[in-house]
Amino acid sequence: MAAILIYGFHAVTSRLRVNPGSIEEIFVDAARQDPRARDLIESAKQLGLRIMQVDSKRLDGIAGGPRHQGIAARVTMVQQPRHVDEVLEGLQGPLLLLILDGVQDPHNLGACLRVADAMGANAVIAPKDRAVGLTPTVAKVACGAADTVPYLTVTNLARAMRDIKEYGVFIIGTDGTAETEIAQADVSGSVAWVLGAEGTGLRRLTREHCDAMVKIPMYGTVESLNVSVSAGICLYETRRQRS
Repeated sequence: MAAILIYGFHAVTSRLRVNPGSIEEIFVDAARQDPRARDLIESAKQLGLRIMQVDSKRLDGIAGGPRHQGIAARVTMVQQPRHVDEVLEGLQGPLLLLILDGVQDPHNLGACLRVADAMGANAVIAPKDRAVGLTPTVAKVACGAADTVPYLTVTNLARAMRDIKEYGVFIIGTDGTAETEIAQADVSGSVAWVLGAEGTGLRRLTREHCDAMVKIPMYGTVESLNVSVSAGICLYETRRQRS
């Protein structure tokens, strides 16, 4: 299985906690002598993992830039689910899903995964085309959520949405022109929120497979929100109604 590089303290510590067997080696900036770095090194040593202490310039080269927080790791790619059934089969209680249509920015995807983890979403689903994959930047921004939230990429998003409905999931799309506001929608049961990329919104076919459309009311001067902010509002509204 192919190896990839992840970087950033949260991304590496999450992988160390969740799936240490997938780590091939860890690179640490030799200048980092703080307790946080020492604890990580000690944990890795106890697991018998290979640790390379290198200077910051070499780490910049390994990570492809300086935004690594002094730590990076070469890891085996975690096998992601390939079908809706792999994620939803056997789950109990109301389901909570996030469907992203056309989100291509890794920072946006990373933030969406982080929000999905915080709100206890069962999975994030996206099309294989016109969407970003699980890149090192995504893993860093997700702060560990890339290892805890299933990220399912599907060849045909409309077909996947039909499969999701077979599990009794109500699918709600978001659009600023919708008549119903988010607080007016009943999202206390199993629900999948569908969000499009900022600027382009949902594709026509995706919109047609939604059971309802809602809008997040805007009271200020801005006309739209970042997709991860919208995702946080939608997922939290579900949790609020369920409580």
